[in-house]
Amino acid sequence: MPDPPHVRLVNDVAAQFQHRPPDEAAESIANHLRSFWDPRMRAALLAHVQAGGPGLDPLAVRAAGLLGTRTG
Repeated sequence: MPDPPHVRLVNDVAAQFQHRPPDEAAESIANHLRSFWDPRMRAALLAHVQAGGPGLDPLAVRAAGLLGTRTG
């Protein structure tokens, strides 16, 4: 079964930040998600993480954990 769109997209975003230190990468990914993702996509990602996060890049999981910690 293929990954849902939010998994594919966040993994693509995470791949763009792999060269950065993990904390910086996770914050950059979270900022991208806040800035460019529809709230429904962010909610789908958070629900996916809560369900165990199958298929997610570890940086994407870290970023999802940061989504509610800053406004923007």
